[in-house]
Amino acid sequence: MAAMGNPYQQYKQNSVNTAGPGELVLMMYDGALKCCRQACSFIEQKDIQNSNNSIIKAQKIITELMSSLDMNYQVSNNLYSLYSYMNSRLIQANINKDVQTIKEVETMLEELKDAWKEAVRINRQQVYSHS
Repeated sequence: MAAMGNPYQQYKQNSVNTAGPGELVLMMYDGALKCCRQACSFIEQKDIQNSNNSIIKAQKIITELMSSLDMNYQVSNNLYSLYSYMNSRLIQANINKDVQTIKEVETMLEELKDAWKEAVRINRQQVYSHS
């Protein structure tokens, strides 16, 4: 079935097309978390190829988050360092097929996602209260 013929695929595409920058970052965190969880599951199933693919996808998402930072802000430098650390941990996890290391990255991603979600919520409140 073609992607645009599938109502779920259409919804996902529309969600991406209409999301603001904050929502896009949240979607990226969700995607990286999903890849990490899949990688853990594949490692537990001894599916080396798919665990490798999932870890690489998570790394690509984190690399995209790194490249989208506005480095004029101190927080961006801190995030860049954290993302870089996560990528290096995922490389180690991939080499060693280590679920615990992936879970360490998952925890960091969850905390960042929660903080970002709160920032988006506060921003929305400010935008709508000034309308």
